[in-house]
Amino acid sequence: MPEVSDDAGSRRPVPAAAAKPKPASRVRMSAAQRREQLIATGRQLFAERGFDATSIEEVAARAKVSKPVVYEHFGGKEGLYAVVVDREVRALLDRITTALTAGHPRELLEQAAMALLGYIEEETSGFRVLVRESPLMSGTATFSSVMNDVAHQVEHILGAEFKSRGYDPKLAELYSQALVGMVALTGRWWLEVRKPRKETVAAHLVNLAWNGLSHLEAKPTLITSRRH
Repeated sequence: MPEVSDDAGSRRPVPAAAAKPKPASRVRMSAAQRREQLIATGRQLFAERGFDATSIEEVAARAKVSKPVVYEHFGGKEGLYAVVVDREVRALLDRITTALTAGHPRELLEQAAMALLGYIEEETSGFRVLVRESPLMSGTATFSSVMNDVAHQVEHILGAEFKSRGYDPKLAELYSQALVGMVALTGRWWLEVRKPRKETVAAHLVNLAWNGLSHLEAKPTLITSRRH
């Protein structure tokens, strides 16, 4: 240790400079972990900005990686978007399919409405991704295609119910599209307002749908047509 002289002429050791703390090493993610991080980042950005307004640069910056890392995992923005949408489609369909356990048609309507509203409430970013327009020519599933899949499930339920009541079962497809469309559009509205609570919204949706269905005319006509 070096020494210096003090005013009295005696020599004293000079303490060595304090060692600088080592910078904390960044935890290296596995390829699978990095992929999940990028999917979560893309999901959030696509929900906030939509597909067109989101760039690979933004995804990379928010994930704190370089652009080539994103390209390496997904090939580009379209690839990342397709993965995000596919996951949301499966999550929503699984939630609705799992919810449909009752035997009575009215209870099934309630379960479907609550499943969709529950998804909107708990997975808001995912729902925003689904209801935004997908890029042209992408072939990616959209919210409309998801609702169409749900409508096909409802169609089978309504078909059996129509047949037992003496209605034309061929009309089940029309009514299933109408019912699911009503719930889906109400869900998009509720996404922004969040009032009243989802149980109340579901109850009113089912009230309109069920009380309408329970008093169906076998061969409805428009009132204006009856006047001629």
